[in-house]
Amino acid sequence: MRAQPPASHFIDGAYVEDAAGTAFESIYPATGEVIARLHAATPAIVEQAVAAAKRAQKDWAAMSPTARGRILKRAAEIMRARNRELSELETLDTGKPIQETIVADPTSGADAFEFFGGIAAVGLNGSHIPLGADFAYTKRVPLGVCVGIGAWNYPQQIACWKGAPALVAGNAMVFKPSENTPLGALKIAEILIEAGLPKGVFNVIQGDRTTGPLLVEHPDVAKVSLTGSVPTGRKVAAAAAGHLKHVTMELGGKSPLIVFDDADLDSAIGGAMLGNFYSTGQVCSNGTRVFVHKAIKEPFLDRLKARTEAIKIGDPLDEATQLGPMVSAAQRAKVLDYIAKGQAEGARLVTGGGIPNHVPGEGTYIQPTVFADVTDTMTIAREEIFGPVMCVLDFEQEDEVLARANASEFGLAAGVFTADMTRAHRMADRLEAGTLWINSYNLCPVEIPFGGSKQSGFGRENALAALEHYSELKTVYVGMGKVEAPY
Repeated sequence: MRAQPPASHFIDGAYVEDAAGTAFESIYPATGEVIARLHAATPAIVEQAVAAAKRAQKDWAAMSPTARGRILKRAAEIMRARNRELSELETLDTGKPIQETIVADPTSGADAFEFFGGIAAVGLNGSHIPLGADFAYTKRVPLGVCVGIGAWNYPQQIACWKGAPALVAGNAMVFKPSENTPLGALKIAEILIEAGLPKGVFNVIQGDRTTGPLLVEHPDVAKVSLTGSVPTGRKVAAAAAGHLKHVTMELGGKSPLIVFDDADLDSAIGGAMLGNFYSTGQVCSNGTRVFVHKAIKEPFLDRLKARTEAIKIGDPLDEATQLGPMVSAAQRAKVLDYIAKGQAEGARLVTGGGIPNHVPGEGTYIQPTVFADVTDTMTIAREEIFGPVMCVLDFEQEDEVLARANASEFGLAAGVFTADMTRAHRMADRLEAGTLWINSYNLCPVEIPFGGSKQSGFGRENALAALEHYSELKTVYVGMGKVEAPY
């Protein structure tokens, strides 16, 4: 068990265990090896974590934003200094190749701490409103205790994306990572304490689908931020609404990536591959419906097939590996079932579609898969697969592809590849999605807001916009003269 933490939970600045909680194992997806054993939070652990957060929050909020930001920036420096160690842990936790985690996981978490630490002094400013002799002013105030519920695809990043704006705004947080990837958030909590964060301001508890409701429905919790599936989002949002809690939801998608006939073909193929195969396809914003203009469809598929079959699958701790295993056997089985449905419903299998035979051991590997001749009504074109499965669809006219791209309950992301910038911006205006890319895909620097529309959620992660979801406006009217009343 090479990644065993001192205990399952991190509360009030220290590791805490309650062996009465349901035991579960953290599995290294590349080998099936048990790397840690932990316990889910009992109701007593949930109470302890929320109580610690509630107690610590008021003193934390009383600090100046600049002082709070200084601690976050220090945490960013520590994370960068330990990037290799954190990246290796992320690879063990998720199965993602080290060549990915070393540039995209702890580093993006550190970016979040640095960004929100840097804007602390100005991002929370209010306004002055002149009213003749009188005036009013507004101020941004923290919500209180916030709950973050993470997904298993980017565990360290998500802990930081939720934690950074929540903390800099003066809130305390109880964060629950996915039971599939429980380890990284504990290290983030350790680093924050080392950076000077007061005990109790950021707590991590483990759990499963039974733990979330205990947090969401807790009377001392003011805000819930979830990254997860649409069905989970509906349940969490409904439970939070019953208590009138603040909520942000970053949910799933079935995003369109549209390649026009004037696009740079190699760039478009690269964007489509990044938008389908990065992190073994386990990215919520992936452009899994790739609409390719009929005039370039066959050259697109030919080059895509060659590049896909050249992807190096293997040991995630080998820096030459480009594609690791899926997070779990259950997730791989789900993806293989979708691949079977695609073939049964008439899609043309261009490449992949099974389990690679050259990878030894018990790893949950799967081949990167491309389907062509996919139609809008096929299951693989309508439902989120969350694996390395690209669906290529044909189109001829701009209005046609726009209507088909928007004909989905999801609205997380979209992409357009074209040399015509007028058309690119026209498409960006009309595509129904919260995050869009032109001639690129899946780039999410902390400076830009990220989030979805329709069934893909509401609220935004990152940028100044995130502070609006972790604070609320307080308005103060100041009367400067005597009060006159008609009675």
